[in-house]
Amino acid sequence: MVSDGSMSIQNQQYGADKVDNRTEKEKAIDAWLPITSSRNAKWWYSAFHNVTAMVGAGVLSLPYAMSELGWGPGVAVLVISWVVTLYTLWQMVEMHEMIPGKRFDRYHELGQHAFGEKLGLYIVVPQQLIVEVSVDIVYMVVGGKSLKKFHDLVCEDCKNIKLTYFIMIFASVHFVLSHLPNFNSLSGVSLAAAVMSLSYSTIAWTTALDKGVQPHVEYGYKAKSTFGTVFNFFSALGDVAFAYSGHNVVLEIQATIPSTPEKSSKGPMWKGVIVAYIVVALCYFPVALIGYWTFGNRVDDNILMTLNKPTWLIAMANLFVVVHVIGSYQIYAVPVFDMIETVLVKKLNFSPSFMLRFITRNFCLASFGFPSINLKDGAYLGLPIGYAILYYLAS
Repeated sequence: MVSDGSMSIQNQQYGADKVDNRTEKEKAIDAWLPITSSRNAKWWYSAFHNVTAMVGAGVLSLPYAMSELGWGPGVAVLVISWVVTLYTLWQMVEMHEMIPGKRFDRYHELGQHAFGEKLGLYIVVPQQLIVEVSVDIVYMVVGGKSLKKFHDLVCEDCKNIKLTYFIMIFASVHFVLSHLPNFNSLSGVSLAAAVMSLSYSTIAWTTALDKGVQPHVEYGYKAKSTFGTVFNFFSALGDVAFAYSGHNVVLEIQATIPSTPEKSSKGPMWKGVIVAYIVVALCYFPVALIGYWTFGNRVDDNILMTLNKPTWLIAMANLFVVVHVIGSYQIYAVPVFDMIETVLVKKLNFSPSFMLRFITRNFCLASFGFPSINLKDGAYLGLPIGYAILYYLAS
């Protein structure tokens, strides 16, 4: 089960002036784990992995966020968020190899370097798991809703089918894709997802632009009280923050890029990030501004739900959303798989094998799917916290 490229992985991880003190068993484990088993990614892998991780279903809620922020604050928040998140992403890229001969392949490894072996885990792991597991649960619901919307649009006379079944259909795809061994094996899925994100975003803003400003459009705040306006304002800030997610997997994405003392991974990673952020701008700003301009404060929290005509185009956009969140789901799931498999083979001394991976990942997918199908808000937070507790107990 050990990759033939384990020696090249070793050379790419350790500088020429450093000694690799790992045992053969440790090398074999690193060559098996999904984050470190393949380090042959090109810079464009970074581009579409970052697009897939960042341009999620949150982009479709940006016009609604604008309706709660207003023109001035809304534009300012969008621009500031783009600049600040690009700057912080640059910091993450730089920190990946800030110590010569060492790579921080996982987010919690950087946390352990900054805060200490144990405290770093306690600080980073809960936050990372809350983001990754919760996003996967949300994407499972979004994928199911988009499938249902597609079905309802193309077959108006068909019998109504419960959302639960569409979520189960969406989840079934991941029981296949989740058994791909590592990040780089997802490159095709991630590329398709990145293309779909640009496609449905373009459909959303061009369709809104074609409709033009709707009759009796209003741009004032929807809330009638000061408290309601303030509450909606902070809620909109949360929507924008959710749209600019993706930083919590950037170290894992960079870990797939080869690095040597002469040529570190920072160059190709940053090149991919720049391309990704250009795509982010092309998706976010037109959707947010044109969607709000067209519908004002009557826009839904998902602009595709507001746009019902032309039917075939909106149905296609919903199908694009499904393809995109399939890829995004996997990008956020792989680091969770890596955490669990690391504990099993390094702490609990399980032997790396296909069967171990098969059982572990199927269990994770089932646990992600349960709160999605039941739509219980408490499970969104309780599940990742439960994973964090188990991680601590095992490590």
